Amino acid sequence: MGGAWGLAQVEPLTALLGVLAALLFGIVLLTIRILRQLPQLQKGSVAFFHPFADGGGGGERVLWCAINAVQHAAPHAKIYVYTREGVTAEQLLQDASSRFNVKLTQPIQLLPLKRTHLIVPDYYPKFTLIRQAWGSVKLGLDALHLLVPEVFIDTTGWAFPYPLCKLAGCRVACYTHYPTVSTDMLGRVWLQQPMYNNDDEISGSRVRSLAKVLYYQAVALVYGISGAFADVVMVNSSWTAAHIRQLWWMWGEPHIVYPPCDTTDLQTLPLDRRLKHLFLISVAQFRPEKNHKLQLEAYAMAREMAASKEPIWRGNPVLVSTLKMVGSCRGPDDEQRLQRLQQYAVELGIAESVQWHVNVPYSQLKQLLGDAVGGLHTMLDEHFGISLVEYMAAGGRQLLTLHPAPCSKHAITPAGLGACSGQSRVCCEHVRILSSNMGDMLLLRVGVGTIAASASQCRFRGMQVVATVLPTILSHKWHRLPMLTATHSVKGIPACVL
Repeated sequence: MGGAWGLAQVEPLTALLGVLAALLFGIVLLTIRILRQLPQLQKGSVAFFHPFADGGGGGERVLWCAINAVQHAAPHAKIYVYTREGVTAEQLLQDASSRFNVKLTQPIQLLPLKRTHLIVPDYYPKFTLIRQAWGSVKLGLDALHLLVPEVFIDTTGWAFPYPLCKLAGCRVACYTHYPTVSTDMLGRVWLQQPMYNNDDEISGSRVRSLAKVLYYQAVALVYGISGAFADVVMVNSSWTAAHIRQLWWMWGEPHIVYPPCDTTDLQTLPLDRRLKHLFLISVAQFRPEKNHKLQLEAYAMAREMAASKEPIWRGNPVLVSTLKMVGSCRGPDDEQRLQRLQQYAVELGIAESVQWHVNVPYSQLKQLLGDAVGGLHTMLDEHFGISLVEYMAAGGRQLLTLHPAPCSKHAITPAGLGACSGQSRVCCEHVRILSSNMGDMLLLRVGVGTIAASASQCRFRGMQVVATVLPTILSHKWHRLPMLTATHSVKGIPACVL
């Protein structure tokens, strides 16, 4: 009996190991078959993986500054960009110049990706993260079928294609703005907090929340293994670096390379300029995590309180002010989100006091920043915030509104600048402070301008860390560029924001 019982216990384990071995063998054979179908590696080529290169956000600013840096240091390298079908190189170069004031010295070649919808979250109503991850693998494979470059540089943060790129013979470098999975995400699901990526159906059930945490943990495991295939890892802040250290299976340290913040042009604006009209500004892509609704709610509440003639609000000019929402739309989903925000402004009764500036050129953005008395920013888990530095460089007073997150404890708060926890009433109070005491404007502008002057050191000089994976095409110029890492602090700006 004992022997039979022991055999019965062993057989299922043996069967399970056999199934796993067969599965692993099948994956290996499939991978070999896929790799054999790819074209030969092209020496001397550098390809940037950025499916939505026409997005108009901070990620695109990094892309164009990175390409510009590679062109200056290695003028003989062939530069390619994997991006969505339907855009032209001329259009993108014009975009880089007009939106970001970045002018490339040499032409680039685009490699059109036909299935960029595979990484769009709205394409997957359920199990969004894992399906996006698998979609990024398929999109990465599409890219390799077009070209197997000597160096594959990902500037979007999709780590899941890295193993295929590495096995195809590429050297892999990446610039990660935000981790695909983070401990903050896990924490919010565990605490059953409803959010744009954690609907009420999940957050209202303890069992479903536990299942989603396990699901996130599984995705995080694959994400960490995929990240191990990168030769060089760059991140935009110490916040992102901490998450990458926790998640990725890597031996070395991620390089902290702050995003390009060339504030010199904005600092040419006169500090004592006369304001033609009192307005606040918000600069952010129309994406869900930017939380524009909170800004509208806070502004509507401030106007309502000012109209009530409470003593603390008496004489506050917010009633004659305007809120200008400046941002870009990446596609139909963002455009629909913008329409919903405009309708929400109507419902709040502030439609006539809110102006919308969509996909504006750099020259117009500069003018808007120069004339604003303050800026609003409400991104969830902000990890850098280029617009924050731009607000200060232009000499505006600043309202920084952050949701509960590690960064919210260290918000940028010199005199006259505020941080709130993401509640409309608290943010409303900061709008009141922001709109008052106009006599102190010049003094305050001098203060924040000084901080931004330090931040102007953050010009993008990070691509030199890629020198270790580009021995055949990089010139010695890389090694003369000062590398901006975590040891190079920016005076006046907290490390959490950087």
